[in-house]
Amino acid sequence: MARKRKLLLDTDDHDPLAVLTNLFDVAMVFAVALMVALVTRFDMPEMFSKEDFTMVKNPGTEQMEIITKKGEKIEKYTPSKDQESSSNSKGKRVGTAYQLDNGEIIYVPE
Repeated sequence: MARKRKLLLDTDDHDPLAVLTNLFDVAMVFAVALMVALVTRFDMPEMFSKEDFTMVKNPGTEQMEIITKKGEKIEKYTPSKDQESSSNSKGKRVGTAYQLDNGEIIYVPE
């Protein structure tokens, strides 16, 4: 009986929810670290800058995408063969680009 009174009079409160706040802090640090790692891994710090840019992913392949950032708006354009044959296509072929063995790219207009 004396032991029960001692436990009831114990002034050290152990909050079981305190662990959750620590887990939340750890999760937030992990999320920020993951975002920084992804940005540095894919070399895309331009997405967070205020400058406008245009980027071509997978050039010359079927999965080619053109990503354009103007101000806060980011647009993604995926050209396909269906768009070339339709009357309301958004673009047209204006030339050909060749990449040399030394990495230099030469553009030949049509």
